[in-house]
Amino acid sequence: MAENARPDPDQLLSNLRAQQAREKQGRLKLFFGASPGVGKTYAMLEEARKRTAEGEDVLVGYAEPHIRPDTEALLLGMEILPYKIVPYKNAQLKELDLDAALARKPTLILVDELAHTNAPGMRHAKRWQDVMELLHAGIDVYTTLNVQHLESVNDIVERVTGVRVRETLPDWVFERADEVQLVDIPPDKLLGRLAEGKVYRAQQANLAARNFFNRGNLVALRELALRRTAERVDAEMDAMPRDDAATSRPGAVSERILVCVGPSPFSVRLVRAARRMATAMKTQWIAAYVETPAASRLSAEAQERISQTLRLAQQLGGQTVTLSGADASEEILAYARQRNVARIIIGKPQHTRWRERFTGSFVDTLIRKSGAIDIYVIRDERIEAAATGGLPARSPQKMSWAGYGWALGATLAATILGVVFYHRLGFSNINVLMLYLLVVLSISWRFGRGPAIVSAVAGVLAFDYTVVPPYYSFSVSDTQYFFTFAVMLVTGLLISALTDNMRRQTELARRRERRTAALFALSRELAVIPEKKRLLETATSQIAEVFASDCWMLLADEGGHLAAAAAAQEATLDEKEMAVADWAFHHNEPAGATTNTLASARGLYVPLRASQGMVGVLGLTPRNSESEQALRDPQRLQLLEAFAGQTALAVERVNLAGEAQRAWERAESEFLRNTLLSTVSHDLRTPLAAITGAATSMLAPGDMLGPQARQEMLATIADESERMERLINNLLDMTRLETGGLRLNREWFPLPELIVSAVQREEKLLKNRPVNVSIQPDFPLLHVDGVLLEQVFINLLDNAVAYTPPDSAIEIAGRVDGA
Repeated sequence: MAENARPDPDQLLSNLRAQQAREKQGRLKLFFGASPGVGKTYAMLEEARKRTAEGEDVLVGYAEPHIRPDTEALLLGMEILPYKIVPYKNAQLKELDLDAALARKPTLILVDELAHTNAPGMRHAKRWQDVMELLHAGIDVYTTLNVQHLESVNDIVERVTGVRVRETLPDWVFERADEVQLVDIPPDKLLGRLAEGKVYRAQQANLAARNFFNRGNLVALRELALRRTAERVDAEMDAMPRDDAATSRPGAVSERILVCVGPSPFSVRLVRAARRMATAMKTQWIAAYVETPAASRLSAEAQERISQTLRLAQQLGGQTVTLSGADASEEILAYARQRNVARIIIGKPQHTRWRERFTGSFVDTLIRKSGAIDIYVIRDERIEAAATGGLPARSPQKMSWAGYGWALGATLAATILGVVFYHRLGFSNINVLMLYLLVVLSISWRFGRGPAIVSAVAGVLAFDYTVVPPYYSFSVSDTQYFFTFAVMLVTGLLISALTDNMRRQTELARRRERRTAALFALSRELAVIPEKKRLLETATSQIAEVFASDCWMLLADEGGHLAAAAAAQEATLDEKEMAVADWAFHHNEPAGATTNTLASARGLYVPLRASQGMVGVLGLTPRNSESEQALRDPQRLQLLEAFAGQTALAVERVNLAGEAQRAWERAESEFLRNTLLSTVSHDLRTPLAAITGAATSMLAPGDMLGPQARQEMLATIADESERMERLINNLLDMTRLETGGLRLNREWFPLPELIVSAVQREEKLLKNRPVNVSIQPDFPLLHVDGVLLEQVFINLLDNAVAYTPPDSAIEIAGRVDGA
């Protein structure tokens, strides 16, 4: 038990890092209410005035007084940030000036109406994103929020009140708040305030009382607000550390929830239901979409709904996954078992029972094969359209008349051949039947199911008209042919269905293969490229080709400033685009086109995250509307993020390789320095000992030395001093070489001149040693630093004298070897 109760060190480290990151950010306090008029702004301003009285730096960033005298009175004497005026459709909209707030950087800032949608052209699409940036800058924020603006309860609010709330925010923003203060008043009191004109003006108040502000709606909204506040309190209790490990709540990983989504509008409600269930159970949840062969028949509108539903799931904090397979139920169950899912949420189908007998029931199959997994089936009371919960619904598409024309033309050709084969060449009618089935197969593979069905029906009629007696008449003399017609028609329809499914599966497999091959090709090339410049050029060219967009790689220097390192085209980024890229880098979030942050930018900018931090930004500018629409697809975005991740890791690998090379060079240099210092120290001792001995002898008391001995002592001191000077100069030159401080002074020199100069300088050391110089007659001039190369020869002569027999000759030769 003691062993099992030990905390996970990785989890402790992760919690510590999260806590340290959270401490650097500002604190968020939410004044939370059931509806407008309960006093959230009033309570926020009262709290802010208290902190102002305590001497704290408080700034009113944006406050909506709603023309209420008591609320406006609380603003008197407080520092108010000027609004940012945004012209829009002949109107002047007031917005929070985010840049001015960041530049002012108070201790606390007040930002009213957290769920507000910003005017077009602002940096962020939503005000809650402005608040997140303020918190990231270390500024505390007070803000207000109504329960109907939470995304997970949006469908409940619409069902209860009949009003669809357009301005919503993800629930994780609510959960991220450090403190939530519930501002609550009874519904009857709120209705009284509404009647007194303390919520809206008289005309607006009457309209609100007839619609949204009725007692039933207010009671329901109050219940939702109290419930969400209670759930938050429960979550805080569960998050508190407990002394007894045995009483702590076990992890709910095995309680994971999976919700099946599809092109139906009902999928949005399923996602919200899954989010609420996961929040209540304190567990993870996944939104899954199955891409079956029928998905290729979906209209652009249906595909866009799927993308929006998956994006909503991501905003609500869920994971998203797109599966592929012929059978949606099999794929869902296989994935659920792989991820240890305990509950699956699906939509209840509304189509008739007879259709299920022919096409099969997704829900029945899922329930029958689910085993230990619980299945939750949710019905939509408003939408009568089919909600297959993962099985893609068919959507109307433009009819391809060319396919039907080819179907009739091919059937006509088969009929002509059949007449020739049957009536002229004596073939059996079975062979003619095979011709029609071949046409059905070909048309189905080329044009799809609709033209194939037409060719199957037309083939049966043509077969009856030309082959079945009486000929060239639709009457049938032998009733057995009716069975032949039925078998022929059913066979044709089955062939068309199977061939159409196979064709669509092939197309889906081809798409997956292209995505996988592109990622594999990029990974393989980046893994073997050692130079950063060529690596970035390869990455930008491949990404630009895959996404049909212009691509940039922006890398950060040590100071965190971005600079273009590679581009798939010669165009440059302007100041505005660089500002968007800089924001994405410093906030570690995608920004630009197809996002909710700085959406007016031309390009999409994805941060390059590596294991040791951010290394830069990947920029992508769509070349046309098709490539821009493709970037809105969650699968394409996931592929782009995978490309960005691979590129970031490759850049980090090159950086680490460079650091490793420099570390190795420093180690080698240190080893060489130590070796040289050890050698030089020995070489310095010899002349130093000779100088010391000679000087000591000369300083001895009395005149023990004769003139000749004294002269020899002085000559020894002079020779050894020169030797020591050469050693010290060599040591200084080595140091300058290592530090890059030595500059070569190159000139053209003949080699014999340098050798003769070195031998003359070493004449005393060489004494009577023979030195034989042999230089090739046509030896060219050398473009070298004459002083340094002469020192090289002097060092070589010193070594030759020191480590060879005294009477041996020293040979110096020079020759040209090749080039």
